[in-house]
Amino acid sequence: MEKLDIAKELSSNAYPGRGIIIGRCECGKYAVTAYFIMGRSENSRNRVFVEEGRGIRTQAFDPSKLTDPHLIIYAPVRVLGNKLIVTNGDQTDTIYELMDKQYTFEQSLRTREFEDDAPNYTPRISGILHFENGGFNYAMSILKSADGNPDSCLRHTFTYSNPVAGEGHFIHTYMGDGNPLPSFTGEPKKVAIKGGIDEFTETIWNNLNEDNKVSLFVRYVNLEDGSEETRIVNKNK
Repeated sequence: MEKLDIAKELSSNAYPGRGIIIGRCECGKYAVTAYFIMGRSENSRNRVFVEEGRGIRTQAFDPSKLTDPHLIIYAPVRVLGNKLIVTNGDQTDTIYELMDKQYTFEQSLRTREFEDDAPNYTPRISGILHFENGGFNYAMSILKSADGNPDSCLRHTFTYSNPVAGEGHFIHTYMGDGNPLPSFTGEPKKVAIKGGIDEFTETIWNNLNEDNKVSLFVRYVNLEDGSEETRIVNKNK
């Protein structure tokens, strides 16, 4: 699979929707995670990321303009022991709660489906990083309708062991703008992970569509000592 330039991937798509990137930095020292959200409606754009413990939560920037919290207010990132969970919806909590009861990542997601936002039936995308013995592995999942048919849910999980330095994978909800919005197809895209946390954060943020981007979370986890560096960028300030 061709290794893609994340800047070109983002700048060429006006509306990838919500996206997850997981991989390993060029020097091999850090596990890298990024999650961004975008919005077309005033309700979707009226959000910011705020820290909550070692994770984050979406929050209304102007509470007086919040019309419907369903599907837009949730915790995208939570930490369970040596696992970092990142998703585009409240399935973060499902994964957290069921894995705490010894379910696997995949088993946890069998209890969920795509979002109930007809006619888009937005896919639920999820990722998990598992840290152990100075290394890590990760998995990504997508739950989507069968080409827009809500009677059938397609479930795909992709796993990556001993990630290669300078490489990651990118999965997002939509192939582009449209009505209804076309769901992501295929396996997660292999992308280059370049630079330190500030450079990588700027690369993602600066190449997201200016009108539609809302918030971005990036975390670098030091594989040697487990320390974390996090960046949060919100368009609403």
